[in-house]
Amino acid sequence: MKFIVYLIGYVIWVFSLIVPRSKKIWVFGSPRGAFTDNSKYLFIHVSIYNKEVKPVWISYKSSTVKHVQALGLCAYSILSLPGLYYALRGGYYFFNAYSSDICYFTSGRAKRVNLWHGVGLKKIEFCTDRGPLYNRYVRKTFKERFYYPQVYLRPDNLISSTPFQTVKFAQAFRIHEEQCLNVGYPRNDILLMSENERKIFISRFASDKMKELIEKFQTYKRVFLYMPTWRESQRKLFAEHLDLESLNELMRQKECLLVLKPHLNTVVEDRNKITSYSNIFLLEGGEDIYPLLAYTDILITDYSSILYDYLLLDNKGIILYLYDYKDYVKERDFNYPFMENVVGEVAYTFAELTAVIESDIYDKSRYGWMRERFWGGYDGRACQIITELFINKR
Repeated sequence: MKFIVYLIGYVIWVFSLIVPRSKKIWVFGSPRGAFTDNSKYLFIHVSIYNKEVKPVWISYKSSTVKHVQALGLCAYSILSLPGLYYALRGGYYFFNAYSSDICYFTSGRAKRVNLWHGVGLKKIEFCTDRGPLYNRYVRKTFKERFYYPQVYLRPDNLISSTPFQTVKFAQAFRIHEEQCLNVGYPRNDILLMSENERKIFISRFASDKMKELIEKFQTYKRVFLYMPTWRESQRKLFAEHLDLESLNELMRQKECLLVLKPHLNTVVEDRNKITSYSNIFLLEGGEDIYPLLAYTDILITDYSSILYDYLLLDNKGIILYLYDYKDYVKERDFNYPFMENVVGEVAYTFAELTAVIESDIYDKSRYGWMRERFWGGYDGRACQIITELFINKR
């Protein structure tokens, strides 16, 4: 059945090559049909501040379509006639990873703008030389090409942050460095908003649940956020390397809250146990973390690009919990020496992690230097700059 569906898709792809495109129609989408990440923030900005183009959110999930429409924004299902129309007529595709975030088979001749989803050190895409994606990026087998054609379709432009990042991005996506736009990420604009601007944005576009969480966070002395990176070999492991009972007691004593945020692809099997603790909160993997980041105090992470986003916030602390460092580097390689390009208090064991939390001392002397390296002159106007760039290209 999957094979037949893809065959039909390739027929639609050929048709999409001859349908006339309009550069006044901008189509947006996100992985798994969700309303998240860079494309979400850019779409909201264009919808509010620009009347020269028609921004349309496309998703295969009816719940996402209804949610976006409830915000007063334009959204359609790719399985509907209006959705198919805009997907075929859209002159620009803005997405977080691949054109399949919208629909690969309707994207022929559309200008593809990959907003991507984070700066970082890990080798990605066609720079990958090991691990479970070897067949896709190195061997490039027929099966991978047939079922993942979006991976092999190069973007017309890719959003980056600084020339330092662009060098590796260009190699990873097999494009010229000139095609990378060093403007920063739309999702991070909310981090650099004034508190009043942020509250206005949240009041209109955040869910009631998100608003309640922000109020909850403000009742604690400090909020710790644990966000580990995605591990292909540990897709069903999340908090197994944490003694949650011990951490809960530590948080209770310090009048703090620990928020656990798994990766979208991680399967959390001990959900009931995790949610039973008084000072530990489990945030669903698909939730948008960016409205919440400014209301946390300490980030606990590892090899995730969230580290660099968090550096955009002032007066925060960072802990690197590298419990599997030796094994992880065997599975994933880095573009640059890891330890030279990260900041934060390093803990290799759970005992070291709790010691850092108890000491409550964070050396921030390298934060500014690292922020400059990964963000340069980014000032929180990525949405505005990207919009103006492509308006002028029309």
